[in-house]
Amino acid sequence: MVTRYVFITGATSGIGYGIAQILASKGHHIAYNGLADFEDIIAISDKLKDLGAASVHYFDADMRNGDAVREMITAAEFTMGPIDVLINNAGIQHVAPIEKFPISRWDDLIAVNLTANFHTIASVIDGMRARGFGRIINISSVHGLVASANKSAYVSAKHGVVGLTKTIALECATDGITVNAICPGWVRTPLVEAQIHDRSEVSSRSFEEEASILIQERQPNRTFVTPEQIGSLCLYLMSEAAASVTGMAVPIDGAWTAH
Repeated sequence: MVTRYVFITGATSGIGYGIAQILASKGHHIAYNGLADFEDIIAISDKLKDLGAASVHYFDADMRNGDAVREMITAAEFTMGPIDVLINNAGIQHVAPIEKFPISRWDDLIAVNLTANFHTIASVIDGMRARGFGRIINISSVHGLVASANKSAYVSAKHGVVGLTKTIALECATDGITVNAICPGWVRTPLVEAQIHDRSEVSSRSFEEEASILIQERQPNRTFVTPEQIGSLCLYLMSEAAASVTGMAVPIDGAWTAH
């Protein structure tokens, strides 16, 4: 197995942290960013080292700010080494009907969930081309393939991630670079748990009852996808076996999109 230099955005919790743990356990160099207190960042970095990461580095940036995102990537490559694998995972959520959707929340959601991916990809692509190898994995969502009410910004951003993925895959098709989007269904992340909590407050049902109802509404296998399963899919997309897998939006959704 070749040891790679990996950068993961939004890796202090949820899907990103699960991916980081899987990749750390295979001995890769891990650089990551995300929202967390200093003590939590130390604990996360120590955990990744204990799992076997060749090195671990944390970088901070406001993902709404394109200049800050590009500066973060530059700092990561200076500190860790040239990025072989970029995993765009950072994301935020807000749920409201469009007539009540705050403009500031729309702007933030598009910036973090979509535009930040543009900046990270643009920052690494020349180096990947020069080395003749690169893996770009964008964590989209099942909502990059289908829609749900009251999620106009999130669905728009995640559809945009799928479109961005396809476009960059075409631009890099002969450069040894693959570009793919992973489209998870329900994963029990802090973002999803916040939605379950909101539903529970409205319905007066318990959190666990509401979680069960949520999973049964859309996900036919009635099982939450785990961050570790997504991390294992990333490992495959990083591998030589996936050298011809590019421009794909890959569902991992318990048959949600099979409807």
